[in-house]
Amino acid sequence: MARAPSPTLVRSLRVAPLDIALRAPFGISRGAQETAANALVTVELSDGTLGWGEAAPFQAYNGETQAAAIDALSRAAAWLPGRDAADWREIAADFRAWGGTGCGSARCALETALVDAVARRDGIPLWKLFGGAGTELRTDMTVTMGTPADAAEAARSIRRRGIRVIKAKVGGAGGAAADLERISAILEAAPGSPLVLDGNAGMDRRRAGNLVGGLKARGIDPILLEQWLPAGDLDGMRALGAESGWRVAADEGVATAEDAARAVAAGAAAVFNIKLMKAGVAEALKVVSIAREAGIGLMIGGNIESVLGMSMSACFAAGLGGFEFADLDTPFFMAENPFEGGYSIDGDRVSVAAIAAGHGVAPRGLLL
Repeated sequence: MARAPSPTLVRSLRVAPLDIALRAPFGISRGAQETAANALVTVELSDGTLGWGEAAPFQAYNGETQAAAIDALSRAAAWLPGRDAADWREIAADFRAWGGTGCGSARCALETALVDAVARRDGIPLWKLFGGAGTELRTDMTVTMGTPADAAEAARSIRRRGIRVIKAKVGGAGGAAADLERISAILEAAPGSPLVLDGNAGMDRRRAGNLVGGLKARGIDPILLEQWLPAGDLDGMRALGAESGWRVAADEGVATAEDAARAVAAGAAAVFNIKLMKAGVAEALKVVSIAREAGIGLMIGGNIESVLGMSMSACFAAGLGGFEFADLDTPFFMAENPFEGGYSIDGDRVSVAAIAAGHGVAPRGLLL
């Protein structure tokens, strides 16, 4: 008698644009994005179970585009049917080899949809699948690029939400003086807020030094300097930490396990910002392992992601445990939410406790 096919075999993969309007442009040191130009992946298993993943490319961050993500995922749709979604790590490796190498957000979307489908079929929440260490994180919220007045109003709004830690983008036009005015405006509007200052690899060493000097002169003491310098300047990152006395986080500089190993060897950073969109879920697990072995702190972050991508990251970080910093705020910047379910936020408390299976997010209406 022939054996019944595995219920976790992939029947189909569908990919579609996911365009979500933002309340205002999301600006970083190297550019801004006015709309979340993402992609939605739907994986269907042979028993009819569906799983969803989101690709959130951000060209100003790492050069990725919606078109590139959709192209890579569309090509995956040709060879994925018949594969067992339970072998998602093996599929992830094949995707990297067969065309997903250059688009980390596409890799994240595919791996998310696969692991979500398997977990939903088995009735397991992803936070438990990733280890079950916990169900809660505390997020910061970002002040994007803009004027000092814009920054002050954003800071007041963040504090009204009950969020204490403010992440401010720095490194844009105007040099260190402009950064200092925006940071001072933030602290005047929200006194005592712990500050994460995120440069998105937009500064050279001279500007970074000037900004450190200006901050110290004003008595401003950030809790983290996140990727001020170019991704490859590991020596500069190490020197920035030593000279400032503040902790330095690597973001753009650590996308893969190989990047993480180099950063550890160079003593470049005290914290790694883990973003699933950089190189996918399987690669992020490797980076976390390297960080833990080296005593590097952990931050969970993301690109301009909907509640789908953010819920996946929240399940990942809460389930693994040990994440000191969380930056899971981007749904706040979106003018609409085309999904239901997922993580919940009360003030700065992010909870995945109510998620019963998978990442808990499903599309509404027309997206189905």
